[in-house]
Formats: sequence, structure tokens, C-alpha cells
Amino acid sequence: MKSNLGTTDKVVRVLVFLAAMVLYFMKVTSGIFGITLIVVGTVLLLTSLLNYCPLYSILGISTKTKK
Repeated sequence: MKSNLGTTDKVVRVLVFLAAMVLYFMKVTSGIFGITLIVVGTVLLLTSLLNYCPLYSILGISTKTKK
């Protein structure tokens, strides 16, 4: 599993997760939409922590800076 996420991509994914959590717990979103938003945010958080996105791998995308 080769790393394919750059720093900016990881930061954006973490921010999306945090925004989803804040929106849900502040009761801005609720129901199916709120839960779906949290699930998507959680997947983004996990991919940023692992430095690997399976979808990027399938599409042949890498946002990691080359040395």
C-alpha cells in the first residue's frame, strides 16, 4: 500500500470530518443526511490517517509531492 495523499489533501480531509461532526452535534444536520455526512467524514479521516486513498489508487491519482 503505497502512500498517495499529499499534505494539503490530508488537511482538507480532516477539516471535512471536523465540519461534519460540528454540523451534526450542533443539530444543523440530522437524520439520514447527518449520518451519511458523518460516515463520509469518517472515511475521509481514516484515509488521511493511513495516507492512502483506494479510489485515488484505482484512478491512478497521487497528490503526494514527488522528490
